[in-house]
Amino acid sequence: MEVYKRWVRQNKEYVHSLESLANGLTWLLPERFSDSEIGPEAVEVVAQHYFGDDKKWNFLAVTEATKVLVRLSLFRKSGYKMLLSGGETNNDETDTNKIGLNPGGNHGSNYMKNNHGPNPWNMEGRALSALSKFGENARMVSEPMWLHKVQQQQAIMKPPVVERPTLFSILSKKGLRGALFLIGEVLFISRPLIYVLFIRKYGIRSWTPWFLSLAIDCIGMSILSLVTTSVAGGKEQMLHLSDQEKDEVKRRKLLFVLYLMRDPFFSKYTRHRLESAEKVLEPVPVIGFLTAKAVELTIGAQTRYTYMSGS
Repeated sequence: MEVYKRWVRQNKEYVHSLESLANGLTWLLPERFSDSEIGPEAVEVVAQHYFGDDKKWNFLAVTEATKVLVRLSLFRKSGYKMLLSGGETNNDETDTNKIGLNPGGNHGSNYMKNNHGPNPWNMEGRALSALSKFGENARMVSEPMWLHKVQQQQAIMKPPVVERPTLFSILSKKGLRGALFLIGEVLFISRPLIYVLFIRKYGIRSWTPWFLSLAIDCIGMSILSLVTTSVAGGKEQMLHLSDQEKDEVKRRKLLFVLYLMRDPFFSKYTRHRLESAEKVLEPVPVIGFLTAKAVELTIGAQTRYTYMSGS
């Protein structure tokens, strides 16, 4: 500690610059910039300003309901794939096992040879081969070379038509695991709306919305873990996740940290721990000041539902 204090005394100007920088970070508090925000933050700020803290939940419920409808539509259009970042990122998977046909569909004489066509060594085979070559040469003469190259390039670049899975096909192919996966995704999509509706009914200080939201997330993650884990001797086919989907699962697990920042848990436990740490570190130069600013920023951000909703 003495070494640290001596360093602070020897670098007063540097320490003062750090404190000024930390003090400037307070402009990032939601109260300072949310008036100019657009989207959900703007809805919350405007609703709170004109209708108060209680009535703002009506507008937040409408916002969350709109999100649910949009995400369910995206979920259906994607072929019931896992939504990435709430539907903001496309869940694109390329099937490398599928082998495309010959581009352009022009098989020619080679197609005849490789597919058990007429034997080119007999008279009939030679005649048919000659006619085929004559037809190809005639077409090449009648069509410009640049047009032929463009047609070939378009045929190569044309993406294969992929049949999008339907709800019935998923249930018939994946069975119980497919049904559970669909239930888990719908729970994850609808969880923010349920949370807001119960806050609207019981209030932000009630434990009912907090526990219900946590229960929904736990059930959803448990279902996802169940359908992607193989069971010894089980006949149900395990669902495989792509790299993007594995990253999404990690992101969803990190969202559980937000429960420490949501009321009433924050007011009863987290805030007291933060303030205690602030008091302990307050006498320490620089570190105490930075800790105080970090606590100030955290408490300020916690007052906004949109920053802690995980929606």
